[in-house]
Amino acid sequence: MAVMAPIPTPAAEPQDSPDSYVGLAAEDAERRARERGWSTVRSLPPGTFITMEYLAGRLNFEVADGTVKRCWKG
Repeated sequence: MAVMAPIPTPAAEPQDSPDSYVGLAAEDAERRARERGWSTVRSLPPGTFITMEYLAGRLNFEVADGTVKRCWKG
């Protein structure tokens, strides 16, 4: 009988609303996200092709003209 390793438990995400970042300057939003405990913060220009895998602890920003236009977890 093969013994399998336990499935790792993902770290808890910060209790934070992505909507609270919309409208902020990108630099301010990134700093705030890191202060609130997000392990990965990713800024992307509109229309960027990205993979759809979910990464716990990651916050994504869509940034245009230096301002966060959209924000989502994963």
